Amino acid sequence: MKRISTLGLTVALMLWGAAAQAVELMHWERLPLAVPLVINQERVVFINEDVRVGVPSTLTGKLRVQSTGGTLYLRASEAIAPTRLQLQSVATGEIILLDIAATPGDQPLEPVRILKNAQGQATEAESSTVPVPERTPIPVALTRYAAQSLYAPMRTVESLPGVRRVPLKLRTELPTLLPTENVSSSPIAAWRLGDYWVTAVKLRNRGSETVQLDPRRLQAKLFAAAFQHAFLGPVGSAEDTTIAYLVTRGAGLDQAVLLPPVARGADDES
Repeated sequence: MKRISTLGLTVALMLWGAAAQAVELMHWERLPLAVPLVINQERVVFINEDVRVGVPSTLTGKLRVQSTGGTLYLRASEAIAPTRLQLQSVATGEIILLDIAATPGDQPLEPVRILKNAQGQATEAESSTVPVPERTPIPVALTRYAAQSLYAPMRTVESLPGVRRVPLKLRTELPTLLPTENVSSSPIAAWRLGDYWVTAVKLRNRGSETVQLDPRRLQAKLFAAAFQHAFLGPVGSAEDTTIAYLVTRGAGLDQAVLLPPVARGADDES
């Protein structure tokens, strides 16, 4: 009996401790999540992944935001009307929207934990009756993600689980990429998903003639290629620059592009 009583006391203390450290659960299902704040009281939001926080300029000096290790710390120093924050996953680019508002109060609010799997679990439960759509090929999804990352607002970038930005190994102009055209080619960013890489290369027309872009003229060992625009306008025009998305498999663009021949001096042996 003594052991049972001790166990009961232990369970009661655990339940009391859990109540004292209650966490409000919120499910992200592409609808903005309301996260109220109390002025001068910090509220913690657990996201379980590193995020970048988009804060409107109207909150400068009113809201302190700190993000580290998948945890967000919010503290308002004065009243804040309902305002939207954007949280973007560093790993996938997925956006979560928070609607915050700060009002006076005496008691701090409990922490918030954001869950993103509820919709996925429902999908699995219905998988026996609902046909599963065919997945987008990785090169297509990767190219679309790269284009959105460069051209679209942060809030509209579609999530792509597993994608990550990788360092550029080629940082100089690529004179052999389009050797038949008077065009400069400079890598600006690269991403990887699984065994595929996509490198965004800025193309700029150097001449006065319009250049029609044709992937068959690219001199590199590529899995796929796409252009943001179909042509380059004359130099100096608004259309003289675009982006090429070069997809490689098994290695980055540095292993696929053809390097220019090394110039040899007159004294070099043949």
